Amino acid sequence: MIIDAHQHFWKLDRGDYSWLKPEFTALYRDFEPHDLRPLLDAAEVDGTIAVQAADTEAETRFLLSLADQHEWIVGVVGWTDLEADDASAAIANLAQRGKLVGLRPMIQDIADDAWMLKESLRPAIRSMVEHDLTFDALVHPRHLDHLATFLNRYPDLRVVIDHGAKPDIGGQRFEGWAEKLSAIADRQNVFCKLSGLVTEAATNWQPSDLAPYISHIEQIFGPDRTLFGSDWPVLNLASDYASWKEIADKSFGGNVVDIYTSSIEAAYPRVGEVST
Repeated sequence: MIIDAHQHFWKLDRGDYSWLKPEFTALYRDFEPHDLRPLLDAAEVDGTIAVQAADTEAETRFLLSLADQHEWIVGVVGWTDLEADDASAAIANLAQRGKLVGLRPMIQDIADDAWMLKESLRPAIRSMVEHDLTFDALVHPRHLDHLATFLNRYPDLRVVIDHGAKPDIGGQRFEGWAEKLSAIADRQNVFCKLSGLVTEAATNWQPSDLAPYISHIEQIFGPDRTLFGSDWPVLNLASDYASWKEIADKSFGGNVVDIYTSSIEAAYPRVGEVST
């Protein structure tokens, strides 16, 4: 199966998307499974992992309900307050839903760049490991030194870096990002999503602008730890589903079905438990 490892759904009237403003005209509407399914069919994508876009458990349960209704939504990366006193119990409760495959704190929006190193997170991280959940790291290049320390602290935690750590492609800032990401990539419990890059590029981007960043991600993580993700519908700010899928396919070369499948099974093993 070809799985899109990163996409979102939302309904505006749910009211918990604080970042979603009317000025984001391409995004300021409901995006639901019936909007995505034709795009998947056209791109020959079999299923998706729906990723949280709001820092509420209510949104996580909304996504899980959609996954229950649609077999092709094979997993959900949700949210819970990892610092809460009852975080371990909350994680255990959410993990009872088979399609929950991971959790994602919205690190990019947290004022403290070193937040992930807080001692108060230890019980939640331990619970994530116990329940075989993956930690999605929504980070920028400025977080990567802290992420390296985090990974050393929790060697048993499986971590997926979202959007290649959001390099500044538009500003052509490559070296610092590439060096810091390389220093992380030697850990076999760390994966990276080939997603979200077009929205980090300049408005008039060309595939050649993305090529060095894509090549670096694939080189240091290899095919078994690089995941294809669309970041739909955020993708719509800078491209469209078919165009991004074509770029990803060409960058991998070879048998993309085998590559996409092996990386998903390693990064989110609970997906395999659900789909078998």
